[in-house]
Amino acid sequence: YELVEEHYCLDNGRPSVDPVVLIKIALIQYLFGIRSMRQTIKEIETNVAYRWFIGYSLTEKIPHFTTFGKNYVRRFEGTNLFEEIFTRILKEAMNRRFIEPDVMFMDSTHVKASANKKKYIKRVVEAQTRSYQEQLDQEIREDRKKQGKKEFAPKTKEVREIKESTVDPDSGYYVKNEQERQFAYSFHTGCDRNGFVLGAMVEPGNIHDSQVFPALYQKLKDTVGKPTAVAVDAGYKTPFIAKLLLDEQVRPVMPYKRPMTKKEFFRKHEYVYDVYYDCYLCPQDQVLPYRTTTREGYKQYVSNPKVCKDCPVLAQCTQSRSHTKQIHRHIWEEALEEAEHLRHTETNKEIYARRKETIERVFADMKVKHGMRWTNLRRKSKVQHQAMLVFAAMNLKKLATWRWRALHP
Repeated sequence: YELVEEHYCLDNGRPSVDPVVLIKIALIQYLFGIRSMRQTIKEIETNVAYRWFIGYSLTEKIPHFTTFGKNYVRRFEGTNLFEEIFTRILKEAMNRRFIEPDVMFMDSTHVKASANKKKYIKRVVEAQTRSYQEQLDQEIREDRKKQGKKEFAPKTKEVREIKESTVDPDSGYYVKNEQERQFAYSFHTGCDRNGFVLGAMVEPGNIHDSQVFPALYQKLKDTVGKPTAVAVDAGYKTPFIAKLLLDEQVRPVMPYKRPMTKKEFFRKHEYVYDVYYDCYLCPQDQVLPYRTTTREGYKQYVSNPKVCKDCPVLAQCTQSRSHTKQIHRHIWEEALEEAEHLRHTETNKEIYARRKETIERVFADMKVKHGMRWTNLRRKSKVQHQAMLVFAAMNLKKLATWRWRALHP
C-alpha cells in the first residue's frame, strides 16, 4: 500500500478500487500468461482461487477490465511503481538467501512489437553516440601523440536512415534474416546462477546488445552488488566490455567467436603481435610495422608491398592489388586477449555452460509460459512496465517454490 498511497486521495472523490487489487489482477495475468486484461477478468469471475487471491467473495462484482488501464494512465504511468514491485520481490528473495549474485548471466531477447511492419516512414537521425566515446577519444589522442601523429579534427555528426513505425515509434526495425523482418523491442536482462531475474531494460530492437551493456551492468550492480564474474554471449565480446569488466576486477566469461576472415585466408591469430616493438609478424616472419591510429580506435599495421609481392603465400594473406596486408588492432585489444585467455580455463567453461540453464531458461519461460513472444502494448515506457511485471511474476513463482521446498524438504 505504501507504494501507491501517494497516487490516491483519502478524503474526496468516489470510492476507488483497491490499488493492491489492481496490481494483483495484473500479476494474475502475467503469472499465468493470460493474453489480455479482458480475458483475465473473465478468468477471475469464474475462478474461486483467483477471487480468494484478490480478496473478493463469490458474490462481489469483479472490476471492469478497463479499470486497470484507466488507473494506469491516471496514476501509475510515469512512476517507478512496477520497478519498485519487482525490487520488493527481489529483496525478499535476497533476504532469504535465495539469490547468488556472485555470477551474473546477461543477454537480450527480441519481443515482437504491436506494430505493422509495413507501416513505417524513413527518417534520417543522428547516429547514437557510444557511452564510452569520450574515454575512447581521449585514449586515441594520447596514443596518436605518443606515436607523433597529429590530433584529429573535431568529428562531424554522423547521420543514418532508419525505418520508424507509424504505429509504435518507440520500437525498432529488427532484421534477423531475409525472412524475418519486424518491429520489435529488446529485453536486456540479467539473472543469477539460480535463475532469479536481477533486473531488465527495454530498448528498441535495432540497438545492439553491446550498447546497452554498460547501463544494464551498472543497474544490476546497484541492485545486488558487484559480481565476481559476468557471463555473456558473443554479441557482447567487444574490447570495451572486456576492459570495463577487467578494470573492475570482474571475470569476463565470453565464448569463442568465429573469425571474420574467409576460410582460405590466414586467421588473425596466425599473425603474432610483438608488444615490445609494437608490430606484427606474419606467418613468413615478415614485419608489419605500425602506421597510424584511426578515429574508431584501431591501430593499423601494414606490410611492405615490395616484400609481399613475391611472397609464396600471398594468396592466403591478402587480395590487395597493391600487395599490402593490413591488420587492425584495437587500443583495448589486450583486454579482449585476456578474456580470450580466460575462456580456456575450467572456471569459465563451467560458468558458461550454465547459460542454457539460467538466462536462456528465463527467456524461454518468459515467452512460452508468460505470453511474451509479442507485446500488445505500445510505447517503450509501457513495455518496460510490462517487462518488470512479467519478471516480478517469474521471481514470485520461483520464490514461492523455493520457500515451499525449504519448509517441506
